[in-house]
Amino acid sequence: MSDSFCKLNCWLGRNMFLVVLTGLLLGFMLRLPDSALLRKLVVLLFAYMTFITALGTSLKSFANTLRTPWLPLWILILVHIATPFTAWLAGISFYPDDDYIRIGYLIGATIPIGVTSIIWTALVKGDMAVSLVAVTLDTFLVPIILPVFFKFVVGKIIPVSYFDMTLDLVLMITLPSIAGMLVHDLTKGRIVGFSQSIGGATAKLSLLAVILINAALVAPQITWDSAMLKLLLVTLLIVASGYFVGYLGSYILKERTPEKVLTLVYNVGIRNNASGLVLALAYFPPAAAIPITLAILYQQPLATIIPYLYKRFVKQPAPAN
Repeated sequence: MSDSFCKLNCWLGRNMFLVVLTGLLLGFMLRLPDSALLRKLVVLLFAYMTFITALGTSLKSFANTLRTPWLPLWILILVHIATPFTAWLAGISFYPDDDYIRIGYLIGATIPIGVTSIIWTALVKGDMAVSLVAVTLDTFLVPIILPVFFKFVVGKIIPVSYFDMTLDLVLMITLPSIAGMLVHDLTKGRIVGFSQSIGGATAKLSLLAVILINAALVAPQITWDSAMLKLLLVTLLIVASGYFVGYLGSYILKERTPEKVLTLVYNVGIRNNASGLVLALAYFPPAAAIPITLAILYQQPLATIIPYLYKRFVKQPAPAN
């Protein structure tokens, strides 16, 4: 049975776009009644996904890599300062009179780095140590960064319980991450086999369930008309700009190798949209969740074509003699 789950986990990992798309389609077709119990279920599913992901990381090795954290910290600066600025600029340019759409774009630009950035970094043979540290470090900082950010940016528009937001972020991201790394160390890494079989497969199915539930709650707010076409195009622009900010940020590197450039591109561009949906629906009107829902449509397809675009349009360094 373990081998079957390993194969299922590998297949789901290679086809994350299908997982995400299936969750969206099922969510749009279903009509789930909103309830406190359903929202708590989403938080629990998300915490489980974070825990399973953290099982592959050692707390000791994570602490060791923090001795040279400048590149992961640069990634976090791009993630939490540069991309929110581009999202704000696009929002104020295209939707000057729609507070909720602009808030949705800001949520999508400030949420944590997506765990799939690690997968893509591995696929392009990027710097895995940098990716792992950036993603894990972000899980500790986000419960502090996000509430402060929203207090200053949108606090005057919509009253938000920042204590509850911080608590939910800690429960969904920080505590499960610490627990997962501790279990990894206590089992001396033996638990990794579980995270790559049953745990990994069920975590990916949990992601499908999270997207399905949130899409079902957002669906009544979506009207497929010319205004939605505009929203789709602007959302594509903003999602693509996240990857581009990562590329521009790579110019600070002394050695701009393809591996390091693509590491920045993926870790800045890929966001944990599932957590964004949870936050948007928990603390803002449903309309704020629409841009995040649409962003899910673009994130993985764009991630797929980035290596081809990089090879096609970026001048490659000459091989060493």
